[in-house]
Amino acid sequence: MPTYPGNRREPHTVIIARGDRIRHFTVRPWIVGFIGSALAALAIGYLLATSYLVLRDDLIGATAARQARMQQAYEDRISILRTQVDRITSRQLLDQQLVQGKVAELLARQSQITQRHGQISPIIERAMGTAEVLPDTAPVPEARPVLRATLTPGKAASVFAKLTGEEAIDGEPPSVQNAFWPRPKLPAEPVDAAPVTVDDTAPDEKADLFDSLGASLAAIETEQLRSIETLTSETFETADTIREALIQAGLPVNEDFGIDEQGVGGPLVAIDEDALFEERVRELEEALAHLETLKASARDYPIFNPAPGQAVSSSFGVRRDPFLRRPAMHAGIDFRATSGTPVQSTGAGKVIRAGWAGGYGRLVEVDHGNGWSTRYAHLSRIDVKVGDKLSTGDAIGAVGSTGRSTGPHLHYEIRRHGKATDPLRFLKAGNQIADLL
Repeated sequence: MPTYPGNRREPHTVIIARGDRIRHFTVRPWIVGFIGSALAALAIGYLLATSYLVLRDDLIGATAARQARMQQAYEDRISILRTQVDRITSRQLLDQQLVQGKVAELLARQSQITQRHGQISPIIERAMGTAEVLPDTAPVPEARPVLRATLTPGKAASVFAKLTGEEAIDGEPPSVQNAFWPRPKLPAEPVDAAPVTVDDTAPDEKADLFDSLGASLAAIETEQLRSIETLTSETFETADTIREALIQAGLPVNEDFGIDEQGVGGPLVAIDEDALFEERVRELEEALAHLETLKASARDYPIFNPAPGQAVSSSFGVRRDPFLRRPAMHAGIDFRATSGTPVQSTGAGKVIRAGWAGGYGRLVEVDHGNGWSTRYAHLSRIDVKVGDKLSTGDAIGAVGSTGRSTGPHLHYEIRRHGKATDPLRFLKAGNQIADLL
């Protein structure tokens, strides 16, 4: 509505007169509103304070009762867990004693196996030095395996889930993924104490693990003994093969070695496992020593072929002389070969003659010791000189047709204290045991 001088509202004015002094106050609308609001606020605050004072005891009592229920629930839970922990601790102490005994036993057995492995390793290396004398099927003890008890991630996750009731993350419990476990938050409401169950499979798993480790160690021990026995048997068989071949060739060997003694006896007394192992090792060392002795003797004897791959054209003994056409003694054997074919020493020895020797033509004679010597005649070339020391297979010259000869060939003789003997027996022995030396 438009305001005119006749209808304009004027603010209220309060006039206070005191004696000669007169004061007046102008009361504006917003002042009235402010004062009313303040009075209303004071009234509401008064009512709230009065209500709190009246209801305070009831509120405090309800809160205290709720806290008491929660505390009782947690105390019951803690008591159950403490009882369970005490039971588990007692059981773990018993298990620990059993585990310590088992571990001590396994460590002792492992130490024994390690000691045995160190004892037989030089013997096996020694046997490997003569590996060519043993069949390919002869077993050799393998390196001692490393035995470890492992827990797969899936199994660890299963055990963790059983103990904590939580699911594993990526197949692994939180203890594997993080250095520390997060502290669980207490629930806002009281919870009922649930019984804690213990996985009774853990002791069984431990027992199975120890049984498995014990069986593995026992298998290793058995394999060690079996391998030693097999290697000993194969070594004795190889030595017997070499010995029989040398005997058939008429070479001196110890024929009584390895033959059961006669006229012996006594009560049967069982031996323990350690003594059995030592006895098997001793037998293997004895077999290897005998084999090495036979090999050394065989290498010194002239039992190898002086012209490998060449055919024998004339044997040892009485034959018709190629020049006179009448019976005559042939003191060696002849190998038909082309001129220039290499001739090699049939055993280790020392050259005692190298040069022209009448009907032998160019001749090389080698002394092999113990009265044994070999002669290589009709050579076209001599590659050694008197005093040279030869090993088996060393070249001494080349096939020719010098001296009393009808054509290129090698005349080969074996003599014992100057007496000629049939070389064919030696060549047969060499062929039999060549792969064993």
